[in-house]
Amino acid sequence: MRGLSRTALTEVEERFNTAAATADLGALAEELFAVADLFDREHGLRRGLSDPSRPAEQKESVLRSLLQGKVGDAALEIAVAAVRAKWSKAGDLPDALERIGVMSAAAEAESARRLDDVEDELFRFGRILAANPELRRALSDPAVPAERKRDLLAALLGGKAAPSTVRLVTQTVVHPRGRSLESALEEFGWIVARARERLVGVVRSAVPLSQQQKQRLAAWLRATYGRDVHLNVEVDPEVLGGFSVRVGDDYIDTTIAGRIEEVRRRLAG
Repeated sequence: MRGLSRTALTEVEERFNTAAATADLGALAEELFAVADLFDREHGLRRGLSDPSRPAEQKESVLRSLLQGKVGDAALEIAVAAVRAKWSKAGDLPDALERIGVMSAAAEAESARRLDDVEDELFRFGRILAANPELRRALSDPAVPAERKRDLLAALLGGKAAPSTVRLVTQTVVHPRGRSLESALEEFGWIVARARERLVGVVRSAVPLSQQQKQRLAAWLRATYGRDVHLNVEVDPEVLGGFSVRVGDDYIDTTIAGRIEEVRRRLAG
């Protein structure tokens, strides 16, 4: 995850919470991504609008003259809040706007009651990339035009994934911003999970878990962490038996393979 000033990010998130109340959330996400991408391309503009020594009113005036009429009111007000905030470095400005764009896409999914779908689809798409090196190369190759990548994603995801998922995956593919596709998908997944202040648990099991097993595991993790934990389940025959769960930096291993490895470590020690 990209580190951002908590105080500055909170200021922008508060503006988002106000502006998003009446906005088209899907369009807002696209516009915020576009502004973040503009700042990524225009280094001089980014440096000038993130310079803490320049008066906030001056930076706001420059931004309004640049974006007025080109983006909606909600996107403009969020971008204004971002340039008025104090960031540690110039790159924090587009990072923050992209993050708010992801939050907007998550809010769009939440309003359509598809937030769970988006979390699952982002995780599954990451697994698809891991299993298909040729697809990964095609989507990450900078020599492949953006429109070809968009067309490929439309063929892969069109009608099969939530609109918010398509927006987020497209952003990671067309504008990777120095990240691998896998790390960008993981980052977006955590931001989406945060929309309901939930943690994300990655479960590895030799066989698919039943719905009842998922519910019991989710209830146990909720009791352990004091909040909901969204489960992404990955079937891995190498697990042998049992399952493992990773929640942030915590790792819970009940697999046979894990027990064997623990015995080996003890014998070696």
